Amino acid sequence: MEKKRVKIGVISDTHLDDYDEGMREKVAEHFTDVDMIFHAGDLVDLRVLKIFGEKEVKAVCGNMDNFSVKEKFPEHLLFEIGGFKFLLIHGWGSPWGLEEKISARFPDVNCIIYGHTHKPANHRKGNILFFNPGSAANRFFNSSQTIGILEIDKEVKGRIIKL
Repeated sequence: MEKKRVKIGVISDTHLDDYDEGMREKVAEHFTDVDMIFHAGDLVDLRVLKIFGEKEVKAVCGNMDNFSVKEKFPEHLLFEIGGFKFLLIHGWGSPWGLEEKISARFPDVNCIIYGHTHKPANHRKGNILFFNPGSAANRFFNSSQTIGILEIDKEVKGRIIKL
């Protein structure tokens, strides 16, 4: 049986405290044909989930999330898609050295999807793809809004999209 190709929309650090129509339009434009959406934390409020419509969303909580988000979503998720092992996590502490801290704690994965730094990343170290979609909100440390796409087929590939 042939494996199904999977396409995932990846977003992080939205930092919205309510539904936002402008963000919904951006997400709809770029995530129309995705099979699911990963949110790597700092969703801030559960009402933000309405932005994603009926799409399946896997999410983790971040350091800026309110109590209802922290109660609903875990700090990290480990799961498998298409024979590849994924870690979805926000991150913690200083953004410097974050990839090393995460991979030391979770060494047996093929792809680490994280947020927290607000800076996009899409690169391999050894057998691990490190993927950070950056921040979907143009606040704080970054000067641009970015999201990402992961495609799973014979390998896991990512790309960053500037909004």
